[in-house]
Amino acid sequence: MLGGLVATPAEAAGGSTVAYVRDGDVYVSRGSGETRLTTGGGNSRPRWSPDGRQIAYLKGGQLWTMRADGGAARRLTTRAAGGPSWSPDSKWIAFASLSCTGGPGVYRIAAGTASAQPEVLFPRDCRSEELPDEPELSGIAPKQLTERLRTDDAVAWSPDGTSIAFRGGECDSVYDACLSIGRVATGTEQTVAAYGGGSLQNRGFAVVPGWRADGKRLAWTAYQEGETAADNEPVHLVEFDPATKVKRTVGGVNDREMTYADSTHGLVTAQYRGHSWVMTVGLADGSRTPFREGSQPSVLPAKR
Repeated sequence: MLGGLVATPAEAAGGSTVAYVRDGDVYVSRGSGETRLTTGGGNSRPRWSPDGRQIAYLKGGQLWTMRADGGAARRLTTRAAGGPSWSPDSKWIAFASLSCTGGPGVYRIAAGTASAQPEVLFPRDCRSEELPDEPELSGIAPKQLTERLRTDDAVAWSPDGTSIAFRGGECDSVYDACLSIGRVATGTEQTVAAYGGGSLQNRGFAVVPGWRADGKRLAWTAYQEGETAADNEPVHLVEFDPATKVKRTVGGVNDREMTYADSTHGLVTAQYRGHSWVMTVGLADGSRTPFREGSQPSVLPAKR
């Protein structure tokens, strides 16, 4: 059955409109209906624009946009790109790509301008440098989940527009892997998760960040190999309070790629019936409701 529907989608997602990926194509579910927006595979990381009119996504490892109905698909840049994120005014799209330092960097590009050129946001020192040569597109993705996630460069623009969360940053010079929040205006960075190096006796990653609509929480997908087996943590979700710096684990084992449906529920990619499913998770009570077979959910922002 198309979509592998188990629960009423409108109830499972709290009435949200959700974009997600199945078998390499982007789908949107509104209520009980489901619409396929792309064909041919090779599509990933759909992200709604805040005004709900467009979806940014990756096609063949490059950044594209399309209308909310799947029409007017357009490639924005030929640079190899990590998962995109929109500015709150829907005018810009941030994405990750090779920086002038040779590591991951963050760029922005005007969403509505033909032949727009990317601008460097992070690292700050690369803002005054010429853009590096375009990196080659990656080949076949690793089959193992942890290896696929380890280098996922999806970024997340904060709802107030001031900050972007991204994998890597200045902390790469200290740690083996890290996650940063960078200030768009100044280029300064804050490390919020780190693994290996800098006296840390662990190995792991923190990737695919996502902000709550009020900006008071940031979630990401994490994995850790500790100094001892007791310190190991399989793929899981971390929720972070930027004000208090407090972290907590939400969801279950192998939950990943969370997008907030509201302040109390998230939509995650979970393992269910031997496949990847979009699952609604109660962040307070741990309740779980299958939504649609697929992964990489993105919730249409509520109108303010």
